[in-house]
Amino acid sequence: MIIFNYETDFKLVNEDKIRNWISLCIADYGFKEGEINYIFCDDEYLLKLNKEFLQHDTLTDIISFDYTVGKEIGGDIFISVERVEENAKMYSQNTDNELNRVIIHGILHYFGFKDKTLNDANNMRDQEAICLQKLI
Repeated sequence: MIIFNYETDFKLVNEDKIRNWISLCIADYGFKEGEINYIFCDDEYLLKLNKEFLQHDTLTDIISFDYTVGKEIGGDIFISVERVEENAKMYSQNTDNELNRVIIHGILHYFGFKDKTLNDANNMRDQEAICLQKLI
């Protein structure tokens, strides 16, 4: 079950479409959908989590807490809408496209994809692109 929560004024325009897309990606990678909570928030909210749980004093667009067991995907994915908007401007991207990339990025981490090394980050971007093509 995919649940969208909001800690800011932001709200997804088409929750059902996004939910169905995420479910499709999960199934296509051979996983089963468990409980996945998306929490859309602001920079301040996410920075607090980053400091408290990861000991990082930096802004970020996403933090995902993975509760996956075996092939059942589950977790909490926190997304800073402010950071997504800033990143979209910085990389000359459409804000909706950048948001969708970040939404699926958290799920890809649950599949085991990493992004700490250049090689891993490139692979992550490739996987994001594959998933984004499925969003119709």
